[in-house]
Amino acid sequence: MKTIVIAVITSVLICSCASKNNLVQDSNEIMNILNQQEEDWNNNDLEGFMEGYWKSESLFFYSGAKLKSGWITTLMSYKKKYPDKSYAGTLNFKIIKISPINTGAYFVMGEYELIREVGDANGTFMIIFKRIDGKWKIIADSSC
Repeated sequence: MKTIVIAVITSVLICSCASKNNLVQDSNEIMNILNQQEEDWNNNDLEGFMEGYWKSESLFFYSGAKLKSGWITTLMSYKKKYPDKSYAGTLNFKIIKISPINTGAYFVMGEYELIREVGDANGTFMIIFKRIDGKWKIIADSSC
């Protein structure tokens, strides 16, 4: 009986450590994507910035009280709103929370700041990342 209890406790500890390791690894991978998005934005590379998003018509973007769907629609919206560097400016993310939803999905809450010639802008966001074909992609974005 004592051997069974020790085996169960050991299994629980191993699973717990594996879960924590996955959380750290997943969070680091997601942060790498967000850091790359900042870099791409700051280089005025909106297509590069959009690489963090799921290239699908099922991508959802909610901003300005309007829900848009689709990767191309989202890219075109960014290009219209930020036609050049004076509008795009320099992006800084402040990540407040990265939390698992389930094994293959996380939500990220944060703040953004744009320092730009046409006037600074800032706001909040909540994005959902999902592992698709082995890569983390943003499948939904709500920014205000």
